[in-house]
Amino acid sequence: MLTTVPLANRPDFTVSAVTCRSDHTRWSPAETYDAYRLVLVRTGRFRRRASGDHTDLDTTRAYVGAPSDEEQFAHPSGGDVCTSITVAPHLWHALAGDAATPDRHSLYVDAPVDLAHRRVLASARAGDVDYALCEDLLALLAAAVRDTVDAPTPSRPRPRAADRALVAAARDAILEDHPASGTLVSLADLLDASPYRLSRAFPRELGVTITRFRHRVRLARALDRLESGETDLAALAADLGYADQPHLTRTARDHLGQTPTTLRRLLTP
Repeated sequence: MLTTVPLANRPDFTVSAVTCRSDHTRWSPAETYDAYRLVLVRTGRFRRRASGDHTDLDTTRAYVGAPSDEEQFAHPSGGDVCTSITVAPHLWHALAGDAATPDRHSLYVDAPVDLAHRRVLASARAGDVDYALCEDLLALLAAAVRDTVDAPTPSRPRPRAADRALVAAARDAILEDHPASGTLVSLADLLDASPYRLSRAFPRELGVTITRFRHRVRLARALDRLESGETDLAALAADLGYADQPHLTRTARDHLGQTPTTLRRLLTP
């Protein structure tokens, strides 16, 4: 029995929690997917067979699947819980270059990759899918690409002058509230850059992540509204692009140490 719970769903990627309660020891029928996939085990273990390669998966070993793979699975040790990440081909190639198929099907999940995985899940719980989760996801995918693709990849650092211009253009788009700045992926498309490159360039140039910079800009707008006497915090959160009022509250507390209600009292006589 297979249960899939979506955690984040965007046109360029999805993140799902998959629970399998099967205990069959034989290989399942072959199946294919139309996207690249990174699957990490949270609990349990199982086996995967693709292109003649057999891999035992557990919390220390993940796998990468390509659209051309014919996959079969077996669960000789009982059930498991996994995080399944699907990636649109164009986003995969933005990280991996022209490599249509990874050179290796599996990767070792060391402590940094494990932490990156947990950060993705934490961002999904927090609700900031389009920036915080996307940044964490890109870092996780880049680690998977480094371990499974041998050819040089676009995720390597670019010259600083090019990054400086890219960050400046991204800052302008966010400050001007350009429609494409609504998500990290659409902003990167606007600037003709890969999302991973944009995500990596920001902390090198500004000392903060692009997610934190965007929150800085949105919170400034929130403070302007609160200072003007805004009372509808749910509408304020929606206008600023937050998932809901609790998301705005968590962000304000994280960045400013105060809730929007307290900030309104501090800013209005």
